Amino acid sequence: MSRRFLAAFGAAVAVLGLVALPAASAGAAPAPAPAAAAAQTLTWTANNSTTAYASAPTSAVAGATTIVFETSEATGNTTGMSHTLNFDTSSPGYNHDVNVAITANPFDADNGHHEQAVTLTPGRYRYFCTIPGHSTMTGEFTVSGGNGDTTAPTVAATVTGTQDTAGNYVGSATVTVSASDAGSGVSTVEYQLDGGTYQTYTAPVQVSTVGSHTVKYRATDNAGNTSTEGTKTFNVVSGGGNDTTPPTVSGSVAGAQDSSGNYVGSATVTVTAADSGSGVSSIEYQVNDLGWNPYTQPFQVTTPSQYTVLLRATDAAGNVGNGQVAFTVVEAPSDTTPPAVDAEVSGSQDSSGNYLDSATVTISATDTGTGVASIEYKLDSGAWTAYRAPVVVNTPGQHMVSYRATDVAGNVSDEGMAMFTVVQRDTTAPVASGQVAGQQDQNGAYVGSAVVTLTATDAGSGVASIEYKLDSGAWTVYASPVQVSTLGAHTLQYRATDVAGNVSTVGTLTFTVASGGTDTTAPSVSAVVSGNQNSNWQYVDGATITLSALDTGSGVASIEYALDGGAWTVYTTPVTVDSEGAHTFRYRATDRAGNVSPELSGSFTIVEEGPGPAPDACPSSDVRDTVIIGEADSQVPNVDTGNGCTINDLIDEDGEWASANDFIRYVKSVTRELVQNGVIDSDARARIVAAAIDSGVGGDSAARV
Repeated sequence: MSRRFLAAFGAAVAVLGLVALPAASAGAAPAPAPAAAAAQTLTWTANNSTTAYASAPTSAVAGATTIVFETSEATGNTTGMSHTLNFDTSSPGYNHDVNVAITANPFDADNGHHEQAVTLTPGRYRYFCTIPGHSTMTGEFTVSGGNGDTTAPTVAATVTGTQDTAGNYVGSATVTVSASDAGSGVSTVEYQLDGGTYQTYTAPVQVSTVGSHTVKYRATDNAGNTSTEGTKTFNVVSGGGNDTTPPTVSGSVAGAQDSSGNYVGSATVTVTAADSGSGVSSIEYQVNDLGWNPYTQPFQVTTPSQYTVLLRATDAAGNVGNGQVAFTVVEAPSDTTPPAVDAEVSGSQDSSGNYLDSATVTISATDTGTGVASIEYKLDSGAWTAYRAPVVVNTPGQHMVSYRATDVAGNVSDEGMAMFTVVQRDTTAPVASGQVAGQQDQNGAYVGSAVVTLTATDAGSGVASIEYKLDSGAWTVYASPVQVSTLGAHTLQYRATDVAGNVSTVGTLTFTVASGGTDTTAPSVSAVVSGNQNSNWQYVDGATITLSALDTGSGVASIEYALDGGAWTVYTTPVTVDSEGAHTFRYRATDRAGNVSPELSGSFTIVEEGPGPAPDACPSSDVRDTVIIGEADSQVPNVDTGNGCTINDLIDEDGEWASANDFIRYVKSVTRELVQNGVIDSDARARIVAAAIDSGVGGDSAARV
């Protein structure tokens, strides 16, 4: 044992009024470490609950282990809530040799499923969740040594010292704990004094603080088996047993009061007592001379009347102290109107309205009748909690705070909701990269033209834009590969910016374009016909022809098309055809070396909307470029779903929704069907659902903050 540990232990003992006595054996010597057990997997899962993990192991064997933590729709997490799994590495009484700290979310890169390889040793491990509001998500599991020992140690304790005639220990009491184990041997012995934390027992413990005390104790063997917890209770009185001073006792009354100070509907009485001598032994109360009752917790008086509550406390030496409180309870007036309640969300926000690092929810309520009795709030799917101060939410992700107020007459307000998103402040710039492609000569020059492709990634707020600058030109937004066909040496610079405004380091590409005289390869050319189609794949009222071409040699010089047997025409922009009937078109491309692509053709039919073709299911479509819900832009293309309706049409944000939750459930259902039909992918679905949560659609004004 190091001197630093002894000093720390001595300091802790002094604070608790304990004195370390000469060391005594805690049991048999530890058995040799068991052989490593076979590999095993321990799995934790989490759902929408903030009070407990959905599943967790209770036992394991020592050795190589795979820790699995999952919180996803498959495990019941339907709100996108984040959870963590952490192993305790500081609390006494547990193994501290494994460091596990996993944060998981159904929408993270691993879809909420995470794994970590560890090596477990015999003993007990404690685990918990660190997210605010999730403090009850905790537990422990026992690791055996894998040597067949399943029997816990035996443990016992004795209390010794000078006692008075009442059995109280005069001046101090000494607690001695012993343990034995016939199997793998005793590993640790621990004790807990008066509800404090468990500490390692190394020597008899002397308790000198005057008052009542409870010592609990336990032992764990080398196979990880822990004994049943034992308990000893006793009283310590001041030295000499000459305590003649009675305890002090007082009471306080709480509840809603009218202007005269009367308690409306009910009053709650709390009694406290203290004794600096032998310590408080018991507390009692008596209401309006109706007999003495033992006091164990605050009690409530509801019948309208005047009250005098007598109080008394007795110490361990038999001295009695007295007190009283007086108050009046009146009947609550006839109030049928619930309170008005509102909430405000504050904090630093980014350009998308997300709160950076944390958001603070402040709730207020008013009632012109009997007055506000209480305000409550619920964070995400957690339990209702009494509101006493602004609620700070710093867990990244979408959140919903529900709130309500109750007046003295018992009327409860409608439930309000505040929806918002917390993101971590992004200070890391994106990473951008570029690549040059094309046909090269023996000197490495690109023959005829070079094609530059740029990409960027950002693990924080996401990439907002990519830009490039060719030679001495201006910075230009990058939308598609850049074809450079001007002969000579070139320098192309590029950079990326993320949503938080961080700009990447400028990258540079240098290359040379040589004469395309040897270019004998024709360009490639393609066509796409788009428009609203009926069930017979005919275009209703019109169709648009879009042509594109690519040449990696000398570069594309021109694209041409001929419609319905007409003359060849230079293509510059998409061509719209709205005349009814069957149509054919031809198209071709020519590069700078004069090579002409093979002539290709296409055909389509246009019909007028009427009894024959299927009608447009959404004649007044929402044709915005992306799926936008309220003020939240998902950045998902707002495509036609196949019957004339766009995704925004199907979302129906202007419909009559009973609540925000109803609207969000509807959006989840619609987007699930769109994924099944191949209209969007699962990533696009997740972004649309997130926009629905941020939008506040379906909630009241407080839900749209």
